[in-house]
Amino acid sequence: MTSNKYILAIDQGTSSTKTLIFDAAGIAIAKGVETLHTNYLDNGFVEQEPETIFQNVLASIKKCLTQFEERGIDKNEIVAIGISNQRETFVVWDENGKPLHNAVVWQCKRSVHICEQLKQQNLSATITQKTGLLIDPYFSATKLIWLFQNNEAIKQAVQNGTAFFGTVDTWLLYKLTNGAEYATDYTNASRTLLFNLHTLQWDEELISQFGLTGINLPTIKSSSAAFGTTDCNGIFKNKIPVTALIGDSHAAAFGEGCFEKGTAKATLGTGCSILMNIGYKPVQSQNGMVTTICWSIAGRIDYALEGVIVSCGATIEWLKNELNLFTDSAATAAMASAVVDNGGVYLIPAFSGLGSPYWDMDRKASLTGMSFGTTKNHLVRAALESIPYQIKDVIVAMEKGASVTLKELNADGGITTNEFVIQFLADLLQKNVATIGNPDVSALGAAYLAGLQSGVYLSIEQLQQLNKEKKYHQPSTETASVNKGYDGWLKTIHNK
Repeated sequence: MTSNKYILAIDQGTSSTKTLIFDAAGIAIAKGVETLHTNYLDNGFVEQEPETIFQNVLASIKKCLTQFEERGIDKNEIVAIGISNQRETFVVWDENGKPLHNAVVWQCKRSVHICEQLKQQNLSATITQKTGLLIDPYFSATKLIWLFQNNEAIKQAVQNGTAFFGTVDTWLLYKLTNGAEYATDYTNASRTLLFNLHTLQWDEELISQFGLTGINLPTIKSSSAAFGTTDCNGIFKNKIPVTALIGDSHAAAFGEGCFEKGTAKATLGTGCSILMNIGYKPVQSQNGMVTTICWSIAGRIDYALEGVIVSCGATIEWLKNELNLFTDSAATAAMASAVVDNGGVYLIPAFSGLGSPYWDMDRKASLTGMSFGTTKNHLVRAALESIPYQIKDVIVAMEKGASVTLKELNADGGITTNEFVIQFLADLLQKNVATIGNPDVSALGAAYLAGLQSGVYLSIEQLQQLNKEKKYHQPSTETASVNKGYDGWLKTIHNK
């Protein structure tokens, strides 16, 4: 390891882009954050502007570099760039690089009817066997089919062979390299419903069955690979290699050190992804789980079981922005702790449907159990409790599906700073919940992967020696109240 080599990690998320610069010891020494606007439209449509996403990334990079250079470090010492990205969100553009539509965000529900049609065509078993996924609006291809059927420009471009599909990583790489590079990695490809987990290639049969013959799809590489070079639209004098692309939840698993079979992590962000490394072979998903690529480096691909929760941080944001119950999300831990329990109040956060293990995308959010004695603290507590409850649902299903008992859960993401949520989670699971004290572990994972390809890091074994300090949240021995709360949750969620 050389001390004066730095890695720039771009974590392009749903609500913001974070750019961090890591040194060779895996320590973040500069950070820039730029908020990203999302258009929440009628009928559950959710979109972002492709050019805005790119400009958002550039603004985030500039903020980060300002902080970096204020420390007296030369930005020319940055030797590699890694990108982690919001998954399933995608862009379709033409041969000139012009978007043919807004980016369709992973939360978007426009393809509910498309999913029903695919199920009626008896494609469920085939799709799950090939892709490891379920037919659901969450995954990209169903919304791509919707665009093909409802947008004449996209339909014509697909049929003419001039439509280019890309998840956010691909779009950013394309823009950063001025159209020179058109690629993705295995993790992002594995979220599209177009990728075959067994052949590790785009599945032409599925593409044909979806009616999308003619769509251009990016070259697929390992998460840690040579993806081209960029000067970030003139921000840098010299071009820097892009040496990692990876979906944000997968990047978090890598940053958390999920290098071995049986290790698991939960990323608590806008939504929540729980990933468990299952080794070198895909296992058929069960109990509402999906099978996916965990991460990949040269010569090695690790698979994972995943449980997807649609709304975690988004629930807290809704309480803040729409109900105005607080102005700072950091206040919610104290508000929840100000009452002894939830007072019988349950918030089922199905704002965009329910993910694992229920996969009920027609479900609507509900707030039940209120009385005149209900305070805003009860509402806040119910919202915060919904996060551990959903994680417990997934872990119970995952343990059954994989016949594995998790020893501990690694947690990351912005919500890990909420002590109420993390302690409640430990109490509910009756297992240690470990955090590495880095809310930006997706960026860290992207940096690790970029560093492996660029020679800043030599091996996974070396990475295991970095960031070893974890904070353990141990479960309390008093379980009656949390178990009672969870019983109430199960009754509420099954009582539609």
